[in-house]
Amino acid sequence: MLLSLSFAAVFLTAAMSAAWAVQRRTGNSGWIDTIWSFAVGAAGAGVALTSSGAEAPGPRQWLVAAIAIIWAARLGGYIAARSKGASEDPRYAWLMQEWGENASRRLFMFLQAQALAGLILVLAISVAARDPSPALRPLDVLGALVFALALAGAALADEQLRRFRADTSRRGGVCEDGLWAYSRHPNYFFEWLGWCAFPLIALSGGAWIGLVALAAPALMYYLLAHVSGVPPLEAHMERSRGAAFADYRARVNAFFPGPRKTPRRDAEPGAAR
Repeated sequence: MLLSLSFAAVFLTAAMSAAWAVQRRTGNSGWIDTIWSFAVGAAGAGVALTSSGAEAPGPRQWLVAAIAIIWAARLGGYIAARSKGASEDPRYAWLMQEWGENASRRLFMFLQAQALAGLILVLAISVAARDPSPALRPLDVLGALVFALALAGAALADEQLRRFRADTSRRGGVCEDGLWAYSRHPNYFFEWLGWCAFPLIALSGGAWIGLVALAAPALMYYLLAHVSGVPPLEAHMERSRGAAFADYRARVNAFFPGPRKTPRRDAEPGAAR
């Protein structure tokens, strides 16, 4: 496991160094998240198939590797399609503005911190896959079902937002369709939920080391809700949507889905999310 994680650390460091070079060349930071997603998925699948101690990967190792690959393919593919021909991601644009003349150096260090975060996620994947016993247990199946629910929820949230943006008659409002009526960031919520699959699988064997996998959903919640997800995106929304977003924020939970706090007001046309 330690050897696999060492290779994963070198791979993630190199991948995020490449992501920095791509952003510097293209001016489009959307490729940063694309590269990070694919790199974490590849590293996760690699450690899942090599760190169990068994001579050949068993059903649990293949299950965990498949979850890592499917997660990376969906998220990385979605971000890549969105980034192609797009302008700078507003979250990164805000950070680059805050960093000023030190933006290039600060971005490189920031991306190396993302590599470290990716390694923590890969560690959780490795712990989930380490039990070499051949038979899948109920918690393994539950973990797979949780991941499937998260995958479907994220895809649905993305599609609802795409349809809203494509409707020119609704420009100027804030998307409150479907899942977006119950969470301001349902895509982030389902992204977090998907990482809850790994602790379930890790704990299926009953060993205390499975608790280490809880680091994955804990880290993802912290990053999405408090660092690189909600705060910079909502700062952008405040600047570009004004009162429409202020009304939406007052009524709808930021992260975890829940009922509206107050009834919806009819929004005047403005800029779409």
